[in-house]
Amino acid sequence: MMKIILVAGARPNFMKIAPLVEALAWFNQQGKGVKRKNERNLQSLLVHTGQHYDEGMSEFFFRDLGLPEPDIYLGVGSGTHAEQTARIMMAFEKVCLEERPDLVMVVGDVNSTVACALVAAKLLIPVAHVEAGLRSFDRTMPEEINRILTDQLSDFLFTTCKDANRNLIREGIPEEKIHFVGNVMIDTLFRHLEMAKKSKIIEKLGLMETANLKKYALLTLHRPSNVDDPVVLKKIFGALNEIALRIPVIFPVHPRTLSRIQEFRLNRLINYVDINGTEATHLPPNLIRNKNVSRRVLAVPPLGYLDFLCLMSRAALVLTDSGGIQEETTILGVPCLTLRNNTERPITVTQGTNFIVGNDPRKIKDMAFFILENGIPPRRIPRYWDGKAAERIVKVVKDS
Repeated sequence: MMKIILVAGARPNFMKIAPLVEALAWFNQQGKGVKRKNERNLQSLLVHTGQHYDEGMSEFFFRDLGLPEPDIYLGVGSGTHAEQTARIMMAFEKVCLEERPDLVMVVGDVNSTVACALVAAKLLIPVAHVEAGLRSFDRTMPEEINRILTDQLSDFLFTTCKDANRNLIREGIPEEKIHFVGNVMIDTLFRHLEMAKKSKIIEKLGLMETANLKKYALLTLHRPSNVDDPVVLKKIFGALNEIALRIPVIFPVHPRTLSRIQEFRLNRLINYVDINGTEATHLPPNLIRNKNVSRRVLAVPPLGYLDFLCLMSRAALVLTDSGGIQEETTILGVPCLTLRNNTERPITVTQGTNFIVGNDPRKIKDMAFFILENGIPPRRIPRYWDGKAAERIVKVVKDS
């Protein structure tokens, strides 16, 4: 028996953990039949650190993704990077000492990722990093520090693209530790796309008349470089509201971003509608066509995975500073404007549908209007972004 601890902490982790949980369960089910000599069962424990702890950022996603209740919930909550990382390490060390896992598997680049990898490495427990080798080459991003340190601590480095392999080799990682397996985020997208199409979010937002014509844009915005400076944030919303004069912009707003909007007294730059728990019939008909709404970005509370995937798959344009959304829009063939000056996922630019525009208002507007008027050329799907990455990861682990 090989005991594996799977670590999830923040919303981007959940989409990466879900296919791994499913693949491990499938392998164990198959293992009840004929097995090779000395082949082991894989027992998995799901640890949720609680880095994202409110329902809108956590429980909605667990439900939508069909994830089981975590075996262990650490409940660390928010804090500075140092506070949060320290609390995770202290709590996770106790878990490792009690459970004695044979492998700790971490995903992505959040504080939970590096904290749990560091604990495991110091206890001489092998570490597997899913989504290894991604680099923005911008160390002002906390995620970049997390990625670099986690990769140095890991024994299994599972990559999404050949660019990531080259980054790791350049940093001195032995080639035998690196495994090009594809993208588990895309496993989750393929698994849930048809279900997402049944979401009622289109009707709830009054988008029914426009959904098939792709006449709305979708926005996410949460990075400190964009939302922590009131001057920068105001300029971004200025550009977005000019786009909203041309096409409705739907904005599921991150709690941290909403608090910054309120702190900086920029509420007038968005129109916030709390749709949670509200029946569609209670909302104004054709909400986005209301002239007072459509002149500004329409902000709504955080959405579950299925609702968000539904909106993203039907959008004319996505604007984001998230990493994973760059990958998902590439698969969906939806144009994506990344509101950052760099990306750790350059394959989404060279092969996918992603365009880097930074947070310069003119670049944002010009590129958005160009895409809305002209579309984008056909793009290629990256190799191994085929819905089978988790299967490849489990195969590597069980054969190790």
